[in-house]
Amino acid sequence: MTADIAEFGGAGDGHTDNSNAFAAAIASLKRAGGGTLRVRRGVYLCGPIELFSNMTLEIEHGAILQFLPDVQRYPPVLTRWEGIVCFGMHPLVFARDAHDISLKGEGIIDGNGNPWWASLRRKKSARQSCPVEPIELTLAEYNKDLVDQPSGGGGREIQFLRPPLVQFFRCSNISIEGLTFRNSPFWTIHPVFSDHVIICNVLVQNPPDAPNTDGIDIDSCTDVRVENTTVDVGDDCIAIKAGAGERGLREGKASKRITIHGCHFKQGHGGVVIGSETAGGISDVSVSDCTFESTDRGVRLKSRRGRGGAVSNLRFCNLKMERVLCPVAINMYYRCGAKPEEKADLFSLAHRPVNTLTPLFHDIEISGLEAQGCRASAGFIVGLPEAPIEGLKMKHCHIGLAGHDMVPVSESEMFEGIPETGARGIRIRHASCEFKDVTVTGLATGEEPFIFEDGAKTDTL
Repeated sequence: MTADIAEFGGAGDGHTDNSNAFAAAIASLKRAGGGTLRVRRGVYLCGPIELFSNMTLEIEHGAILQFLPDVQRYPPVLTRWEGIVCFGMHPLVFARDAHDISLKGEGIIDGNGNPWWASLRRKKSARQSCPVEPIELTLAEYNKDLVDQPSGGGGREIQFLRPPLVQFFRCSNISIEGLTFRNSPFWTIHPVFSDHVIICNVLVQNPPDAPNTDGIDIDSCTDVRVENTTVDVGDDCIAIKAGAGERGLREGKASKRITIHGCHFKQGHGGVVIGSETAGGISDVSVSDCTFESTDRGVRLKSRRGRGGAVSNLRFCNLKMERVLCPVAINMYYRCGAKPEEKADLFSLAHRPVNTLTPLFHDIEISGLEAQGCRASAGFIVGLPEAPIEGLKMKHCHIGLAGHDMVPVSESEMFEGIPETGARGIRIRHASCEFKDVTVTGLATGEEPFIFEDGAKTDTL
């Protein structure tokens, strides 16, 4: 069955609230057992949409599905927000416990994010530290047993748990193809606890200063493929995650068998990112034939004490980077979201006991990396004294520093506790690495391409 939103009173005039039309159309398809809902040329305003099994939402060329930014329209639903299963605001496009769903077309899904970002900025400017508004108080009551859960810095303490633009929660057989996704209130495309996901020929766009607007977050998912996709956002471009802390360990749902191929990354804190939520484990990730243009960090792996998880069997090959800050950043001292009272332990340079919440990173290979115009450093590879990075191999990698328009070396990564340095080579600390045909050019006279610090074990061939 194929239905047109116009058949249910939908109007793409940029003024009409089409929430009822979408609800009626989706209900009709559900009664029929599935089908396609087609949205033709125009600007369609609406509130949140929930999809169901065996359904396709097709946004045609010239059509814009734009969401109304009234927080009261997005009531609490069970979700995962920055690594913690909790109640957050209803995603703009949502599916839960469903299968065989497709989003496709040449149109645009627009989250109308500016009012959401402005609200967060006002709250931060006012130094708000606890729930104040009705939706925040409601979420705080739902989440009253989770007040001490870890955060990535997005605002958990005030319970302003903004909705992602698209979320698939405990779903399978998902396809997203051809569409543009822009102006997300929070993360943009977020499959979580989902399997068999394909994302291809997609464009994700958020302003570079839009807070926490990751492009694609693959969160405790298996068998995911992202290809021929362009991401230009205000936070990480593609991030692979697996839950945070004790709850993430108990859930025990890894992200594995992830393929990223032929993608282009522009603005973003990181291009292809692992973490920082790593508790459930991340493995069997392949990233190939991708380009990075003015991305802050290219390959970015991040975690810290208390995040937990084993991360292994990561392969990055044939990556081209231009004007990134740092092409390879592996950081076990990731600072964002750490509570002040935790910092002395989290970021200590001393050996700490290994426990279930110690992140373990090993078996990582980076080959065929070509990076030119790097503006902070050639690399940042820093493990923990008690859990060094093991089995890192870099082969046939050629990194050139910009030599002008440089930024401080400390902008290589968002770290805390590690002594700062002015050296712009590849910094290695508490890591076992093998380098074969790895060159760094553009260094100042007398600077070394590799900076070996405490706990560095290397073999350069």
